Amino acid sequence: MSYKKIIPYINAETEVTANVIKQAQIYANGGADELFLYNYSKDEKSKEEFLTLAKEITKNIDLPVIVGTYVKRFEDIKKAIYTGAASVMVKFSMLENKSVLKEATERFGADKIKVELDMLEYLDAEEDFIRILEEAKIGTVLIKHLALSGNAKEKLEAAAFQVIVRDSLVRNDMSSLMSLKTVVGVSTNFFENKDILKAKYALKAEGLEVNAYESKLPFSEFKLDSNGLIPVIVQDYRTEEVLMLAYMNEEAYNKTVVGGRMTYFSRSRNQLWLKGETSGHFQYVKELIIDCDKDTILAKVLQIGPACHTGEHTCFHSELMKKDYKAPDTLHVFNDVYGVIMDRKVHPKEGSYTNYLFDKGIDKILKKCGEEATEITIAAKNPGAEELRYEIADYLYHLMVLMAECGLDWEDVTRELAHRK
Repeated sequence: MSYKKIIPYINAETEVTANVIKQAQIYANGGADELFLYNYSKDEKSKEEFLTLAKEITKNIDLPVIVGTYVKRFEDIKKAIYTGAASVMVKFSMLENKSVLKEATERFGADKIKVELDMLEYLDAEEDFIRILEEAKIGTVLIKHLALSGNAKEKLEAAAFQVIVRDSLVRNDMSSLMSLKTVVGVSTNFFENKDILKAKYALKAEGLEVNAYESKLPFSEFKLDSNGLIPVIVQDYRTEEVLMLAYMNEEAYNKTVVGGRMTYFSRSRNQLWLKGETSGHFQYVKELIIDCDKDTILAKVLQIGPACHTGEHTCFHSELMKKDYKAPDTLHVFNDVYGVIMDRKVHPKEGSYTNYLFDKGIDKILKKCGEEATEITIAAKNPGAEELRYEIADYLYHLMVLMAECGLDWEDVTRELAHRK
C-alpha cells in the first residue's frame, strides 16, 4: 500500500557530526519514513567528510537515507550511492553536465536518483528541462520554496513525476501539501524535538494515508490470563536474540502500538511500565506478532542499551545446561569466522596464516582472492560438488580477509544486497 511520507531533512554542512548522528537516530526511532541528509559543499575535503558521515548513518539507522551532495561528474553520484544511500539527491541548478543524470540512472536505476529544484526553477522550466528529466527517467523531484498559489498548485498537480516537497512548515501546513496528488512526501526540519507519530495520527484522522502504527487485531481477541494480561516475548530484531519476557494489559498494548515504544504492565508494582523511562534503555517497536492460540505476543524491537536490569544485554544470560551442537545459522557462521579474522588483525598471533596475509598487505590478499576464484572455476567444471564446496569456502575466507583489510564487514555487504531486493 502506498502512503504519504514524512522525510525529515538534516543540513550536515552547518552541524557538528555527533549532533547529526544523534538527530538521525532520533528521527529513525521516532516514526520518520525516510531521512534526507545533505551537504552541497564543493570543497573536496568537506565532500569526503560528508560521505564518511553518510556511510556511518546508513549503517546505524534502518531508515532509507536520501543523500544530497554536490555532483560534478558521475563519480560523485557513485561515491554517494556507495555510502549505502537509498537514493542520491542531485541539485539541478548546480549540475553543469546534465548528461550525468542519464548515466547515473542507467547504471544504478531510476529509483536511485532524485533531482532537487527551487519552485521558481520549476515554474520557469522550459521544454529542455522536461526533456532532460524524461531522458534520464527521473521519477521523483524534490521542490523547495513552494508557495501554494493557483499556478504552482496546478503545475504540481499536472507533474509527470512524483514530488517531494521540502518545506519548514512555517507558511504551509502538512495536510495541504500531502493532499496534492503528485506529492508522495514532505521533507521538513519541523519535527526536531517534536512527535512525528502524533502528527501522523492527526493526518490519518484527516483521511490521509500515512504509515502510522495500527494493530490488525483488537486486544479483545487475545486470550489473557486470570489477571487480564498477555505474556510478551521480546526479541532483538537484528540478531533475533531473545531479550526478555514481560506482560501487557490492554492499556499497555495500546500505548505500545500508538507510541512505538514497548510499554508493559508491571505485576510487582501493579502499574504501567514504559521500558527505558528511567534508564534510557528504550525498546523501539519493529514488529508485533501473535501466536496461533492468540495467547502470547512476540515483539521484535530495537533495543537501546542492555535489556536486563543487571546490565546484561539479555535477561537470558544464566546458562543452566548446554549440549554441543552445530550452529545452523549461516550468517552467524560468517560473523564468527569474520570475528576471528578481525581478532587476528587486532591481536596478531605468531604462525597465523591470517596474520601472514595482513603482514604482506593488500596486493598479496588480492592475489590470493584471484587464485581462489580461478580454483572455483576449475572445480565447477569437474564432476561432483565436493571440490567446489571446498574451493568456495577457501575463497570466502580470503574474501573476508580482504573485507577486514578494507574496513568492511558482513553487515555492510548484506545491507547493500537488501537495497537491491
